[in-house]
Amino acid sequence: MTRHDEGEDRERTFAALPPARGKGFAQTWWGQAWLKALEDTALDSAQLKTGRRLARAGAVGAVSVRPGRLTAVVQDRDRTPHRADVLLAELTAEQWDRLLDMTVERAGHVAALLDREMPPHLVEDAAAAGVELLPGLGDLEPECGCEAWDHCGHTAALCYQVARLLDQDPFVLLLMRGRDEATLLGDLQSRSGASTAEPSGPEGVDAAEAYAAGDILPPLPALPELPGEPGLPPSLDTGTPPAAGIDPAALEFLAARTAVQAHRLLAEALRGSCDTEPTVAQDAVRLAAGDPPGEVADRLADGSGRGREGLAAAVRAWRLGGSDALSVLDEEWRVEGEALARARAALESAWDADERPELRARGNRWTVVGAPVQLRLGRDGRWWPYHRERGRWMPSGGAAQDPATALTSAGLAAGDDSALPSGQ
Repeated sequence: MTRHDEGEDRERTFAALPPARGKGFAQTWWGQAWLKALEDTALDSAQLKTGRRLARAGAVGAVSVRPGRLTAVVQDRDRTPHRADVLLAELTAEQWDRLLDMTVERAGHVAALLDREMPPHLVEDAAAAGVELLPGLGDLEPECGCEAWDHCGHTAALCYQVARLLDQDPFVLLLMRGRDEATLLGDLQSRSGASTAEPSGPEGVDAAEAYAAGDILPPLPALPELPGEPGLPPSLDTGTPPAAGIDPAALEFLAARTAVQAHRLLAEALRGSCDTEPTVAQDAVRLAAGDPPGEVADRLADGSGRGREGLAAAVRAWRLGGSDALSVLDEEWRVEGEALARARAALESAWDADERPELRARGNRWTVVGAPVQLRLGRDGRWWPYHRERGRWMPSGGAAQDPATALTSAGLAAGDDSALPSGQ
């Protein structure tokens, strides 16, 4: 990445990203919000599909980001280059003042920005102050050398690529809105200093002013670093025989897995997200995912009610996506209303008409006719790949927003190229 200083109009140029086959374009919530603005705006879903293909194939060149504009050269399949631009309105000086004043009043917002994260409450608080940070319907305005009047495959590909950049650095969005990183952080620092500075002079501080400023807290200290690995529990291999009914090997395994779970929960807490408490059945699968010794594994298989083969399938799901993946393995539900409309639209736009596989639907499961592969829809709208293995449906990979990507994972796991549409 290179930077060019031009006063307020600082420009950042990001090198072309490698192909993204089999990966989603946005993992963070703000990256997904960016893509929603694109997909809600574009009138032609076929152009969105073309854009996804071009972006996945690595056809988007270096991306230039500056206030109000994104620019990149995008190559067609025949390598014809087109300059693509996407415009987003800059915030006014008055809007920036409101946003900065609001941000410094909440220390957590400043800390999150320093960690290159976009806290949801920052966006909500900004909207309450009349400042829309994330683009909405119609805010992403396309311009392309192919002279399309709406979003074409080239501008869509640019937007999909920028979603990947936003995942890495939310300051890309703030630069488009009109402020570069150095200027923005400098403004925040100066405002923070002004709000927390104590008046000088022998007369001291007025008590009423001090009381009124009591809820303006300084930035929180840095979070502690996560240990590199879970701690080791003490060994139970002692000369004292265990009490009746106590299995030292099982206890040592449970202690080790508890340390691993504590390490995972701490990592999630430091990232600002934490899963809900697992059920007893889910916890049995979590423990089994730790490769317990033989007798413990047999007890978990019996206690979970799944048996050895069922527990193996559940462990595979857990390793791919935790409790969400386990729910998709176990639960078959009826897709109705808006969820069904979204699912059908996703399946319709994922492939060209001559490439689309024949799918047989039952509940939230779409099976490819004549092939040992299946797509399962999670309640969060993501697609999970499955393949047939020794008469049992087994998870093939992690979830994907794009059903074509998920189906590719299923076909690769099944080792059946005929299960994939042409071009995958």
